[in-house]
Amino acid sequence: MVSLKLMILESGAKARTVKKYLGRGWIVDACNGHVQDLPNRGRSKQDNKAMWSSKPGELPKPPWSFTERAEKTMSALLKKAQTKKVDEIYIATDPDREGEFIAWRLKEIFHEFPTIHRVSFNEITNNAVQDAISNPREIDMDLVDAAKVRRFMDRLVGFRCSRFSRSWSLASMGRVQTPTLGFIVDRELEREAHVPIPYHSVQVDSNAVTFKVRFHEKTDSEAWTGDDGKHHPDRTYDGDLASSAEDATRKAGAVTLETVKEGKTNRRPQPPFTTETMLRGANGRMGWAISRTNRVATGLYQAGHITYIRTDSTRTNKDARDRVRKVIEKEYGANHLGSGSLGSDAHKGAKNVQDAHEAIRPTQPEARTLDGVDADQQALYRLIWARFAASQMSDSVRERRDLTASVPGLEKPLYGTSSWRIHSGWEAVYSDGKTVMTSPPAVGFEIGSAWSFQKKKENPRMISDETKPPRRFTESSIIQEMKKADIGRPSTYLTTVGKLVDRGYALKDGSSLSPTDEGRTLWTEVVPFYGTGGDSSGTMSEGLFTPRFTALMEANLDQVEGGNSSGADVWHTFVGDFRAMHNSALELRKQKPTPKQMNYIKNRLVRMEDDVRSKFLQGKDYEELTGDDARRIIEAMNGEDSGDVPPSEKQMALIIKLADKHSIDLDQFLKERELEDLDSLTGGREGTASRVINDLIQRDRDSPATEKQVATIKSMCENLEMAVEDAMALVDTTTIDEITKNDASTLIDRLKKTIQARRRQRKK
Repeated sequence: MVSLKLMILESGAKARTVKKYLGRGWIVDACNGHVQDLPNRGRSKQDNKAMWSSKPGELPKPPWSFTERAEKTMSALLKKAQTKKVDEIYIATDPDREGEFIAWRLKEIFHEFPTIHRVSFNEITNNAVQDAISNPREIDMDLVDAAKVRRFMDRLVGFRCSRFSRSWSLASMGRVQTPTLGFIVDRELEREAHVPIPYHSVQVDSNAVTFKVRFHEKTDSEAWTGDDGKHHPDRTYDGDLASSAEDATRKAGAVTLETVKEGKTNRRPQPPFTTETMLRGANGRMGWAISRTNRVATGLYQAGHITYIRTDSTRTNKDARDRVRKVIEKEYGANHLGSGSLGSDAHKGAKNVQDAHEAIRPTQPEARTLDGVDADQQALYRLIWARFAASQMSDSVRERRDLTASVPGLEKPLYGTSSWRIHSGWEAVYSDGKTVMTSPPAVGFEIGSAWSFQKKKENPRMISDETKPPRRFTESSIIQEMKKADIGRPSTYLTTVGKLVDRGYALKDGSSLSPTDEGRTLWTEVVPFYGTGGDSSGTMSEGLFTPRFTALMEANLDQVEGGNSSGADVWHTFVGDFRAMHNSALELRKQKPTPKQMNYIKNRLVRMEDDVRSKFLQGKDYEELTGDDARRIIEAMNGEDSGDVPPSEKQMALIIKLADKHSIDLDQFLKERELEDLDSLTGGREGTASRVINDLIQRDRDSPATEKQVATIKSMCENLEMAVEDAMALVDTTTIDEITKNDASTLIDRLKKTIQARRRQRKK
């Protein structure tokens, strides 16, 4: 019998690519992502825990639960491995923190098999896969511990703080999600606080040079400065001065060169792509949304065309560099080779070097284009190849002339810069369609020479405008901001932004992100409760949800991942500080009413007589109420007959929805129940609104069955070889045309159980 080996990868696409490299004797299959994780809002008390206890020096041991559909997938894979008598298992999940966590859980699931190997590769190529198989390793428990601690942190913050935020009727809070929201809210507040500063400028074009009138020096009392205090010599507050400068320039028809300063400009190539720079690069050069770039890049990686796409690294394999350098030398010449461009992560002693990943690069550097891929994949691959090749190329070089000029009748000088490229260097691999000057202006740079204006509309021109507020963040720029602040990691950039939109904290208009009212409330009203109070270690000196603290926690996780810190120590320190911060927030909240409390009090008191209202308020205005006052008032109102509670917004919305669904005349419906109108309804479980909702739901149940229900019943009867009339008798109905929606639902359940029972009987 042939000995069989099983390799498990995360996705079917990766499995199909790897299967091509492995011959007979191999089964290659996919686990489809995470197979087990923390239980989340399940049926048991254990599932609903915010956290599980653990002793000092140990991490919690939660009951890891199967993710959606994973149990069925794993059962099938286990059965296949047992049936085929697999004797070796190779776990080849992604080479990062999350991939290692998945590998750890897979090893536990397949623990009955005698030989289990962990293999990893940064690129899905034949050589990389074969090399990994030849050099298996153990599960890296430092990586696993980092993944576990991240989960525990997110769980504790998510559960406890989200519950806290519900006093403001908000959905959730998150360790990384909330600070990211803070960037968006703060930017919007900046925009709203912005005071436009008017300015005027005068420009003229000549020989591909834009000359600008230099109105003021920095030391002038009239010098124009922007919001940031930066001096702009080409701008002035004085509209009359700018207008006279435009008139003088227009009359002149040419500028006379006064000074010429020679120089050169070297432009260095950028390092190879990381996740963040790839998302930004595709957005900037091709206008792609980050979701599109991620989807296309995932396909390229899984097909074996590029290296792993979740990385902060700019380091690359020497063999790959040598191979692309040969291509560069052949196509562009040796003078286009450079010393190599690297990011800060690749230098000795660099911070946040969290993994052994390479940058994102082609797996076959000789191939500038790909065969058999779609247009999007081709476009992104070309960009990735160009970025990698450019990182190994020489600087682009431009000759530069800094010019000052004059016109008759204008005391103010004009200045501009003429430049032309003398060596393309790394720019040679990009084809942006931009026209680049490669020679100096034919007129020359002699002092005293006259440069005539280009004949075109609005030349010269006076520009009158005002400063604009800072731009809103886009999906691309918010990820850049997260990277800059060291919060989040490549695997979480996209999901974090998506959560803010999905949970109603941010709106996406095109590519722009703006906060919703709920987002503003969370950041400006709820987050401040988690300030500095109660911090024992000094790590939260700026608050729980600040970028600084979030970045510190990410750095601590990196230390655990690298084996430089104990996961248990990092976790228990976090728990201690978080508990202190959370308790402090709870105490602060007691000092003033929550929005829910105030809404409840106002809605109740508005229906009361003035003397009754005064009794509860005890001479205070709403704004003066403390948290203790609010609790006292609510207890007092609930303890006596002090007026009815108005219906909630949800109750009113449901009443209107149900009435519209069945075209019910709501006024008539209410009068039939001796109710005046919607405004007269009362809330609470025993209120009239609740009774109206129940009546409307019952009417819905008593309405005729839907077409889908009728079709389902007929199909099930056919399966059971049962007459439809006999089925009707089970729910005391004569014909199927008379069956109600409620009875139809009951009947479908009964017939379904009968079908299942027969199937079980047949199997026996």
